[in-house]
Amino acid sequence: MKKRKLKIFTIIVIIIIFLYFIYNLISGIIYKNKMKEISQYTSNQMIDYTLNNNENAIISVAIYNENGITYNVYGADYNLNYDYEIGSITKTFTAMLVSKAIEEERINLDDSISNYLELENRYYPTIKRIITHTSGLKPYYLSLQKIKNYFAGGNDFYNISKEQLLKELNKTRLEERDYNFNYSNFGVSALGLVLEKVYDKNYNELLEEYLQQLDMNNTTIATGTGNLSGYWKWNENDGYIPSGAIISNIEDMSKYLETLITSDENYVINVAEPLTDINVENEIYNMLDVNIDSVGMTWMIDNKNNIIWHNGSTTNFNSYIGFNREKKIGVVVLSNISPQKDINMTLIGNKIMLEQLDK
Repeated sequence: MKKRKLKIFTIIVIIIIFLYFIYNLISGIIYKNKMKEISQYTSNQMIDYTLNNNENAIISVAIYNENGITYNVYGADYNLNYDYEIGSITKTFTAMLVSKAIEEERINLDDSISNYLELENRYYPTIKRIITHTSGLKPYYLSLQKIKNYFAGGNDFYNISKEQLLKELNKTRLEERDYNFNYSNFGVSALGLVLEKVYDKNYNELLEEYLQQLDMNNTTIATGTGNLSGYWKWNENDGYIPSGAIISNIEDMSKYLETLITSDENYVINVAEPLTDINVENEIYNMLDVNIDSVGMTWMIDNKNNIIWHNGSTTNFNSYIGFNREKKIGVVVLSNISPQKDINMTLIGNKIMLEQLDK
């Protein structure tokens, strides 16, 4: 009797796994076909499609070109002060601080992080390898707090301290070489520890000082509050802040965009210069002419279209920033839409960039 029940249970489990596999296979085919159709859309058609399929969605867009900055807000009243989490675009601010530290000769791009942090006596990756995501460091390292965050929902990186980050870094065992591109929140967060060491200041303080230079007065480390909803919560001592904790609005982000396009400061120019060729293949991205051919200091570089770009996402927000210094064209797209939806802001932002470059 027990054997018969076990056999029935096993058959049921196999059927469930098979049906799940079939569901994912069919869903993937439907999604790819939909993306083929969407690849022919204009940016406005993409935005309309997204708003029609996402209740309460708000998309804010800034376009920088020879005529100055143009703003558009879709899905709500015209308001340039909506607070958006920008997710991993935070990494580009960390990269800017790193580039500035290099110019000030506080750090060297080819130095190992062990030159600045108290680590075990063995090889640790260079700043260059970390900032180009070719260090071999994982996207993140599993911990009890990470598991708790997963089941709690919200911010996956909440309450993982700098001390825990350093402890995990000490455990790593890597070969002294360039690894394949592997996007690492953990790695860029480790660069936050390096910045704190060489400046003898808290990362949050360093970031706030830089934001003040750009007159980005409505941009800060997220605290879980804002004028929209679904924000991630962060603690002041969280180790992953340098990888994804900034909250901003479209007006402030356009100031950042203008700096990236027009500044003649070497550390600003250098941050987006190609450091490593990576040639990442992504079927959906390639279908919509989004390319990652090389990488600078965290910046993705599309050599085909001459676009330097980065994106960002949290549970309920996703965003895009892209620019071309030579033609002085740039785009920022911010939204309160989950990155899991059909059209993420990378696809919309890239489409707007291509349209602007074709004019």
